[in-house]
Amino acid sequence: MLGTVLIVVFFLAIVYNLGAGLYFMITDKGGTDRTLKALTRRIALSVLLIALVMLGIWTGIIRPHGVGG
Repeated sequence: MLGTVLIVVFFLAIVYNLGAGLYFMITDKGGTDRTLKALTRRIALSVLLIALVMLGIWTGIIRPHGVGG
């Protein structure tokens, strides 16, 4: 259960940073580097999420299953 909650929180943070990057890109008109920082955070969170999922599978906390199996 904790793993699922953690994954959902990461997804929400990733989507938030993606939206923030879009908002900053539209409103700042290239005046600041907030867009770059928001998108950099999104990429870092995505890489961390992938690493945590891989670690969870490796340790047995997450059990992957095949489609229809």
